[in-house]
Amino acid sequence: MTALYDCEQSLAAPARLWTRDFVLYFGARAVSLLGDAMMPVATALAVGAIYGVSGVGYVLAICTAPFVLFIPFGGVFADRLGARTMMVSADIIRIFTQTAVAVAFFTGTPPLWLLLSASFLSGTASAMFQPGVNGMVPLVAKDPQRANGTLKIADAATQLGGPVLAGLLMTLTGAGAVYTVDAGTFLLSGLCLAFIRLAPAAGAKERSTVMVDLRRGWLEFRSRNWMWSVILIWVFFGILVFGPYIPLASRLVGDRLGDAAYGWVMAGLGSGTVLGGLIAIRLRPSRPLAAGGAAIFGFGFIPLTVALELPLPLLMAGHLLGGMSLAFWSVMWSTSVQTQVAPDVLNRVTAYEIAGSVSGMAVGQALVGPVSEIVSPRGLLFVSTGVSFAVCAALLLTSPIRRLRRA
Repeated sequence: MTALYDCEQSLAAPARLWTRDFVLYFGARAVSLLGDAMMPVATALAVGAIYGVSGVGYVLAICTAPFVLFIPFGGVFADRLGARTMMVSADIIRIFTQTAVAVAFFTGTPPLWLLLSASFLSGTASAMFQPGVNGMVPLVAKDPQRANGTLKIADAATQLGGPVLAGLLMTLTGAGAVYTVDAGTFLLSGLCLAFIRLAPAAGAKERSTVMVDLRRGWLEFRSRNWMWSVILIWVFFGILVFGPYIPLASRLVGDRLGDAAYGWVMAGLGSGTVLGGLIAIRLRPSRPLAAGGAAIFGFGFIPLTVALELPLPLLMAGHLLGGMSLAFWSVMWSTSVQTQVAPDVLNRVTAYEIAGSVSGMAVGQALVGPVSEIVSPRGLLFVSTGVSFAVCAALLLTSPIRRLRRA
């Protein structure tokens, strides 16, 4: 255990985190994450009121599909053109899509084709944006782990505040205002990213085709046993834990204790994420994925407390612990990818690992409805609990993951 948490000490002062570039990047991510956290609520309430549950499903699905399909290309172009260029371009596209939907809500009832088209373009833009999120961190922060922990705290805060803000705007002004604010977040994100001062890339890039670059990214991803092993394990985690959890938990907690109780449970999860980010800033294990794999054991208490139908305080405690566990793992994982992969292929490799992670969750979300007709929601959550603990064991038993040392 001492070796696992062998925190490296240095006589030198830690690198300054809050530089001008990191402040701008933090601001870009914070406002962008806030907009992302608002949209599920807006989509569920605004689109659902017009086109029902099926309409909501179509709008969400047509956003996820191009994201998974195009994100490898997003990684290629981020490595070719620069992560910031792709991220700013994606923000510009989403300013126009969200503004168009906002105008449609302000002037009447938006047609379904417009909502679907905007969702498709937004998903494609996200595929262009997301690979650079990882690649930008080493460019704006000399200490990626502190940066990732700080960004995780911002992510948790927006996950708490975004749905609340969206609900208030929907109640007071309507869906048009929510989409307008979302467009504004992309505008601010793009401006912050544009003002970051990045050093020019060293050396000239080799001439190659898009397909050659895609293959190079795949080979780099496949050559790292620790990376593809994690993603393979995470696909099962997405299908059997992440995907089914939100629909099942919201139904069970909401039906038993009320919607307000479910809000408090999510607040516990967000608070745990903040604490996990703070711990990850300070704790520097010599084997980060082994430490993160041990920590993820706590995530199993999230589905377990819901399946056991525990009272609200214990539900919140379980989600607090689970949020801490997941946040710590996320920082260890992001930092490992950023520090173990060469900068010239980092965005492409990131794209492949994100595609693998998201695809599992999408499959889980698609299957939860039909499967819950056969197996009770509580039974499914007990399965999710077992899988959560099994994932922890799999991460620790897989030698390349367990032995990966801090860069």
